[in-house]
Amino acid sequence: MKKRREKRSNKWAFLIYKESTPNNYMELLESLHVPFILSPWHDKDIHSETGEIKKSHKHGALYFESLKSYSQVSELIVEKLNGPAHVEAVMSPKGMYDYFTHAENPDKTPYNIEDIESGAGFELEKFLLDQNSDNFMNEVIDVIEENNFTEFEDLVRYARENNYLLLGLIVERTYFFAKYLDSRRYSPNKKKYYKKEANSDDL
Repeated sequence: MKKRREKRSNKWAFLIYKESTPNNYMELLESLHVPFILSPWHDKDIHSETGEIKKSHKHGALYFESLKSYSQVSELIVEKLNGPAHVEAVMSPKGMYDYFTHAENPDKTPYNIEDIESGAGFELEKFLLDQNSDNFMNEVIDVIEENNFTEFEDLVRYARENNYLLLGLIVERTYFFAKYLDSRRYSPNKKKYYKKEANSDDL
């Protein structure tokens, strides 16, 4: 009987439980020399049928340079991290990110993006920007308007001091934000706003 060919992928998702995972799980993952990303500890998930809190766990993904089979990755997770044998090929990094933080599921407990862990060369900043660029774009525009920025230098300084992820997006979208700041600086509506604000101060 012909052996069924295993699915192969270079991105595999896995699960680990806090009660059975070695405390030095980060060191163990680093020793594999395979870029990886881990969700925050999911310690507030509610079981839909029982209403009880699920066992604390992390979702993770390994980004290999070459294709790996299900059994290769499964054995790796069991041996190194004492995790469940079941692994899944990552079909959508965006979907994986949303599952990490419950970003797209308001019915579930949200988890903090800052608690995401990574290592072995995984480009976390780029990953977060790629998966969450629309939200970050809106956040930068809000920062510009709330602080009344008109100079690119002021925006960069703010991002450096307050949010390094925003800085990455600003660098990546320099042309857009520079043009937006220019339009605010020379906008006729802005001049009217300044005039109105100055008049109100005289009252």
